[in-house]
Amino acid sequence: MSSEVMPVMLSTRHAADFSARITNLDLGVVRLSTVACSPVLSRRTAAHVRRGDPEHLQLALITQGAFRISQRDNESVVAGGLVLTDTSRPSEGTSTGGQVETVVLQIPRLAVALHPDRLDRLLAQSIAADVGSGAILADFMKTLLTHGPRCRPQELRVMGSIALELATACLAQRLGDSGEAPAEARAQETRQRIYRFIENNLGDPGLTPQVIADRHNLSLRGLYALFGDQDLSIAARIRQSRLERAHADLALRELSGQPVQAIAARLGFSSATAFSRAFRETYGITPTEHRALSLAPRHAEHRNPARQAHHGVPLQPRFGLHT
Repeated sequence: MSSEVMPVMLSTRHAADFSARITNLDLGVVRLSTVACSPVLSRRTAAHVRRGDPEHLQLALITQGAFRISQRDNESVVAGGLVLTDTSRPSEGTSTGGQVETVVLQIPRLAVALHPDRLDRLLAQSIAADVGSGAILADFMKTLLTHGPRCRPQELRVMGSIALELATACLAQRLGDSGEAPAEARAQETRQRIYRFIENNLGDPGLTPQVIADRHNLSLRGLYALFGDQDLSIAARIRQSRLERAHADLALRELSGQPVQAIAARLGFSSATAFSRAFRETYGITPTEHRALSLAPRHAEHRNPARQAHHGVPLQPRFGLHT
C-alpha cells in the first residue's frame, strides 16, 4: 500500500491471522482498486503526506462490513455506501466489525472539474449508493470489476473516461447545482473532456484542432484560447498522446508480432518515416530499438550493462522541447 499507492500506517490487533487482498485495474485517466482485509486501523498523518502524495481523490464503495473514516473535521461510519477522501490531507479509518471489502476509484484531483473548496465539504461524508447517481456509479464500478479484466486496454481507457464522468456527476449532484462552478472549473472540465476525446480517437488520422472544436461546439479561436495557458498546444497534445501510446504499445510482448509501421498507422501516423523521426526526436531512440530493448530478456540486459546505460537516459520523453 505504501509503495504503490501512498505512504500510510496500517495496524491490527490480530496480526497472527491477518489477511488482505488488493487488486488494481488501470483505466487510463483513473484506476479502480479493490481492498479486502481483516479488521485494520489506517492512519495517514501530515508526515505521510509530505513523504508522498499522488494528489488523488479516492471515492470508495464499501461492499462488505463497515468503516469509520475521518478527515478534515468530518467523520462518518459507512456501510454499503460511498465515501470521498483526499490523499493530500491527513485521514484516519478503522473497520468497526469484521472483514471489510471496498472498491476504490482513484481519481487525479485535477481531473475533477469541481472547485476544491466545494469538494472539501464532501470529504469523509457518507454518500448513498442505492439511489440516484450514486447507485448508477456504484453499479458501474462493480460491473467494471466483473468484466474489466477481459477488456482490451483501449476499451478500458474508454471505460475510465465514463467512470470519471459518472463520479463527477455523482459528486456534483451531492453538492447541488453544478452550474455554480466557477468559470475556471468549467474550463477545466471542458479541457478534460477534450483530452478524453483525443485519447479515444488517436487512431483517426483526421483528428485535427478543427475537428475537436467542431465536436465540442467551440470555434477554432475559442479552442486555442482554452489551451492558451497550458503547457502544450492542442496540436502538440495530439502528437504527444500518439507518441506515448506508441511507446507503450511497442513494449507489449503481446503486440510483438505487429510491424512497427502497423502500430504507427493504427495511432494515426500517416507516414512511417515521419513517425520514426518524431519518435527518435522525443525519446532519443528509434521505435525498433525501443521495442528490442523493451522485449529483451532481463538477463541479457545484465550481460550488457554498457548498452543498458547508453539507452537508459534518452528513453525519457522530451516533449517540453517540441511544443
